Amino acid sequence: MNFDILFPLGWQHYLLGGLLVGLGTALLYVCTGRVGGMSSVFSSSWSWLVQRPYFQAARYVQTRGWRLVYAAGLIVGALVWWLGWTDGTPLATRVPAWQLLVGGFLVGYGARLGNGCTSGHGICGLGSLQLPSLYAVLTFMATAFLTANLAARWLA
Repeated sequence: MNFDILFPLGWQHYLLGGLLVGLGTALLYVCTGRVGGMSSVFSSSWSWLVQRPYFQAARYVQTRGWRLVYAAGLIVGALVWWLGWTDGTPLATRVPAWQLLVGGFLVGYGARLGNGCTSGHGICGLGSLQLPSLYAVLTFMATAFLTANLAARWLA
């Protein structure tokens, strides 16, 4: 198999990224006992702006400080990758904006419905051997495979 076709920019940075994500989430859990996940970061960040009871729940208000730092690390990491692995030209997609918006809405709804996002369940939940996370990841993956195949047929 020719990996240059699948990974035109190389595969090493994907391996390094995966190792760093695994190390970071393991350190977060071992050092603090906290489980990282981006959907809870989103909700806890809104707790500063929205006074509705859902966003003012103790689990969001009491953890929003470290979760904001966690999200900042994600943004800084993406910036470091972009500056280090690309030639500085902006990355673009051919996906229409409406599809990105609909997809984002569906992913956000699914994260709320599944009581966590793919990163929380897939990286942290599976890493700590949580059975509900295994069910969530299997559901995410089955849905993704089905959606990708339907979209490929529909858009072809």
